[in-house]
Amino acid sequence: MGNQGKNAKPTARRYTPEDKARAVRLVRQLRKELGTTHGTIQRVADQIGCGVESLRTWVKQADIDDGVEPGLTTVEAKRIKELEQENRELRRANDLLKRASAFFAAELDRPSR
Repeated sequence: MGNQGKNAKPTARRYTPEDKARAVRLVRQLRKELGTTHGTIQRVADQIGCGVESLRTWVKQADIDDGVEPGLTTVEAKRIKELEQENRELRRANDLLKRASAFFAAELDRPSR
């Protein structure tokens, strides 16, 4: 499974989208050949050397993206993440403008010397 460092802690391994797609295809092909879903993810994960839960997540997300299962697609999740980031930036800008407005309003209310 994961790579082992000197401290025997598993290190995070990054998989390319092509690797993930290949793994999902292998799971789907094995399911088709066997006519069952039981144990297919474990078999494929052992064959290609990735984590079982990682592969399970990839297959689940691929099923959602392909419309087989209900859920939030990758494209929708990416768009929501972008909108949330934009929302955070706009809130920060709005807060800054409110503070600047309060500062300058206070400056105008002060008697001049």
